[in-house]
Amino acid sequence: MVAGESTIPFADLFAEDGVMEYRFAPPGFPTELVGREAIRAHFAKAGRHREVLEIEQVDLIVRQTDDPEVIVTEITHKGWSKAAKDHYTFTALGVVRVRDGMIVHYDDYMNPIAMARLLGRTDELVAALSTQ
Repeated sequence: MVAGESTIPFADLFAEDGVMEYRFAPPGFPTELVGREAIRAHFAKAGRHREVLEIEQVDLIVRQTDDPEVIVTEITHKGWSKAAKDHYTFTALGVVRVRDGMIVHYDDYMNPIAMARLLGRTDELVAALSTQ
């Protein structure tokens, strides 16, 4: 999930052959997206789920690493979940490799249980886990 909207579509930050991986992907969620257009298509579908969230604040912390191409991001968004009918705070970590100004690899570490709660999809998560 991308927190909030920006003036630049998220997929446009990726190299043409960039890769996005979800290390803790819930059942039914892709574990890997290869290529800018696959990333764009995924986030176009995911946009429907974000309509459940009223994002009020987004905080970003960027941490440098000893590899000049790699940063670690901590993205926290806060707001109101229409599904949970409650205020929320959600944080995800990303390990991002950038080359020539474009993301070539993004490892996303989000909590799938917390995300299912925010989106009102815990029943779907439980059902998917029960069949595996």
